[in-house]
Amino acid sequence: REGLVDTAVRTQQSGYMQRRLINALEHIRLEYDNTVRDPHGHIVQFLYGEDGIDVAKSDHGEAFNINRLIESESIIDSGSKATKDEINNISKKYTKTFNPRLTSMVNDGLHKSNLSKAGLENVCKKGLELYDKSQVEPGQAVGIVTAQSIGEPGTQMTLRTFHTAGIAEKNVTHGLPRIIELVDARKKPSTPSMDIYLDKDSKSSKEKAIETAKNILQTTVKDLVIHPVETDYQTKITLTIDDARLKTRGCTFEDMMAALETNKKFKAIGDNDTITLQLVDEADAATVVALRNKVLKTTVRGVPDIARLTLKEENGEWLIQTTGSNLSEILSVKGVDKNNVRTNNVFEISTVLGIEAARNALINELKATLENQGLEVDVRYLMLVADLMCHKGHLQQIGRHGIAGTKDSVLARAAFEITVPTIANAAKLGEIEELKGITENVIVGSQIPIGSGTVDIFMKPKTKK
Repeated sequence: REGLVDTAVRTQQSGYMQRRLINALEHIRLEYDNTVRDPHGHIVQFLYGEDGIDVAKSDHGEAFNINRLIESESIIDSGSKATKDEINNISKKYTKTFNPRLTSMVNDGLHKSNLSKAGLENVCKKGLELYDKSQVEPGQAVGIVTAQSIGEPGTQMTLRTFHTAGIAEKNVTHGLPRIIELVDARKKPSTPSMDIYLDKDSKSSKEKAIETAKNILQTTVKDLVIHPVETDYQTKITLTIDDARLKTRGCTFEDMMAALETNKKFKAIGDNDTITLQLVDEADAATVVALRNKVLKTTVRGVPDIARLTLKEENGEWLIQTTGSNLSEILSVKGVDKNNVRTNNVFEISTVLGIEAARNALINELKATLENQGLEVDVRYLMLVADLMCHKGHLQQIGRHGIAGTKDSVLARAAFEITVPTIANAAKLGEIEELKGITENVIVGSQIPIGSGTVDIFMKPKTKK
């Protein structure tokens, strides 16, 4: 039964996600200066996919497969092996326009190849030719192709969350729900988690790692008292402290008193292992209950929102994995490597570290999620989506509260969702429809400005000489 329900729900969710993606990206195209822009001239990427290679013409994401070229050349190659300097010169000459990764692949390939100088020249010529052929062409609808390439695998993903074997704490959202969460730019992911790497002093010893972990794990009053908490619902609340819990959490009686003294609504009186909170004003039952709940949630030690954590050893170094995420405060904890703290909350990254960090985090998260499901989506597509979401300088979601809802075109907004209010507001504000995008031109029946529709052809009539 679960399988059947899952299939039914998944088609709806992925279908709607694909519609949102297509709508947000439909008008994005490649211009004649190799930039990716929307019809109003706003630049989304300065160079498509950071290297201008068309994924459809590429060889598994690379412009050409250097090893295959070398192999086919080595069958017919004769002559003595080229020297290192010759190889370097040839490589420099031909790889000027390549991106760094392709350059290094070509370089390594040529050095391992044992070909003669003439053979190397042939390989590089062929490579350069293939490279020029695999460039994207101006006018290409890179946006729509991107949306399809991410939307289509979405239909094949499973919805279930997988539980990491052996650890009850860490079950992270995977698959389609996670992708939807990312393109929606949610402020809180459904399962926030962090990987916290420790600094030089702490990462090698388990004791120091545990010490740092105690400073991170959020300990509230609720974790330290014996339940139920007694109260007469009028003037006082009595907390009985559990000594064993106090020890395991590494807190002291003074810590608790200090945490409670900040509240002005009551006086905290400590005695051995009970704390009595005398209310300043007599209150009714509801107020006291609300206050009691607030007191139980007071943080005594650690970082707020970090509910659980596990220590993990990787290659002899300790790291902390948490459930719950609070980037800004963790960066100030002693013993944490400030340059290597990771969270899966992209919105939080954008507020703490800025939009560039958020853009990179978004690409990494999308990539990891798709790879986890065993789907191969080219990274250039993920870059375009991330760049579009971040290109205004703050995170925008793909749907109606973000990209699709802030389009300049009235008709395009109205055709997507919330039709009547959109048109009414546009009339009220006297907006002008410039008919520059896709949807608008489909609606009025003119040629769409994508591909061959981006250019106009003028003809010179023959004049008599």
